Amino acid sequence: MSIKHWSSSERPREKLIRFGVSTLSDAELVAIILRSGLRGMNVVEVARQALQHFGGLSEMLRASRSEFCRLPGLGDAGYSQLHAAIEISNRHAFNAMERGDALSSPGKVRRYLSLQLSGVQHEIFAALFLDNRHRVIVFEELFNGTIDGAAVYPREVMKRCLAANAAAVIFAHNHPSGVAEPSDADISITRKLSDALALIDVRVLDHLIIGQGVQTSLAERGLM
Repeated sequence: MSIKHWSSSERPREKLIRFGVSTLSDAELVAIILRSGLRGMNVVEVARQALQHFGGLSEMLRASRSEFCRLPGLGDAGYSQLHAAIEISNRHAFNAMERGDALSSPGKVRRYLSLQLSGVQHEIFAALFLDNRHRVIVFEELFNGTIDGAAVYPREVMKRCLAANAAAVIFAHNHPSGVAEPSDADISITRKLSDALALIDVRVLDHLIIGQGVQTSLAERGLM
């Protein structure tokens, strides 16, 4: 059935306005971005079919352009619209975090780093560089690969700290498995980086392990 024949309280856009965005399902949110369906299949059905095909929202967002566009009703327009929405969310999170002290808004920091790193199928080691008042200077992805497989080089991290004129840094990396428990290698590289950066008066404030919907702080665990 076409969405125009649905009651106003069931149409995704009207439902969002009337009841709030949190009341929408994943399929309804995607449908608002896609905007139109196919002959014989409304846009919510297209979105629901895509989510089922990929195995969920996170998996769909990780799909390559060719994988995404292969499904009926998606295409380049849908891919562009969806990723534009993701980038708007990322920039909003960064701007909100950038305006304040990173230590006084740990929730914003974790949300931003989770947006950047969760759901990625390979491991990324990244850094949030901060000034002497712990305000955000820049976020950078530094290394790719597993922590104990692809080396994290303290010398390169030191160079990036100096280039950013950073006084402090928060490290983060994701676990593609979705489990956010720190490994021995995670703890070891954090301590090695802390020792190296102390030589140039840069403080390592934390190292966050990003899993699926959860983050673990090595500082809070007393592992730094």
